[in-house]
Amino acid sequence: MAQSTQMGENKIMQHIDRLKDEIKKVIVGHEELIDGMLIAMLSKGHILVEGVPGVAKTTAVKSLCKAVLLDFKRVQFTPDLLPSDITGHEILDIKNNRFKVKPGPIFTNLLLADEINRAGAKVQSALLEAMAENQVTIGDKSFELKQPFMVMATSNPVEQDGTYELPEASLDRFMLKLKVGYNTIEEEFDIIKKVIQKDYGEVEPVMNVKKLEQMQEEVSLVHIDDKLVQYIVKIVFATRYPEKFGLKNISQYIEFGASPRGGIALYKASKAFAYLNKKEFVTPYHIAQMAYMTIRHRIHLSYEAVADDIDSDYIIKTILDKIPAP
Repeated sequence: MAQSTQMGENKIMQHIDRLKDEIKKVIVGHEELIDGMLIAMLSKGHILVEGVPGVAKTTAVKSLCKAVLLDFKRVQFTPDLLPSDITGHEILDIKNNRFKVKPGPIFTNLLLADEINRAGAKVQSALLEAMAENQVTIGDKSFELKQPFMVMATSNPVEQDGTYELPEASLDRFMLKLKVGYNTIEEEFDIIKKVIQKDYGEVEPVMNVKKLEQMQEEVSLVHIDDKLVQYIVKIVFATRYPEKFGLKNISQYIEFGASPRGGIALYKASKAFAYLNKKEFVTPYHIAQMAYMTIRHRIHLSYEAVADDIDSDYIIKTILDKIPAP
């Protein structure tokens, strides 16, 4: 039995390492971005990536699709974008005198919604049905989306002119929010050398959809103890009622806390992160690491937080430091 388990772990390690190696052919650094994409993909979730322009967000998504043989489409969000530009629309077939559906770019495996905050709420909401129910309604008909389906949306935190803040309902649909910054000096040096020497490798497919579905099933089998589930619930509740957990010092900074989706996302992400680390069970470490990705965009900060330069990551760190791990 032990030998069988070891063989299973070796196969997992092989597939995960090969997948990461292919992505790293074109991505230097950004370990959190790579892990975040894999965690979302293995958990059947969606991700919001916040980062300045030029930090390889689009390149990372394309490399993932090539390595897993997924269909990929990209939509550049602009103020004049319409919901039908994403979902598709009905057009009149004059020859047959009837309407027919022209599918939009959302009918793919991985949709990159680039600079999602440049489009209005109506367009942003066009993604909600697809992200929540894996279907799209065009006219009076609903259409199932192909599986797997994942939305990766990017947001530029620097330029605020002509942008729209994402509504809480839209933010809550994203399983993870990743923050992508600049590379280190050493990584930047490697990037420039690769460009000069044209040393970027070609990403090769190492998996297919069938293997991905098998890995998603393996993630669901990762064990998590009930005490750790209670730990997750306490973390989420502490974002809503901090004073009940001895955290009165941060209560003034929180307008409202994470929704039940936050706890579900943290549960799923912790299992996927344990899987990526070749573990068959979740530990408090996995939960603590995933708390930032899954909860930071679900905490609505007060004006006092903005005035005191307090962000949601500070709130999460304070909660993790206070609540004892099992």
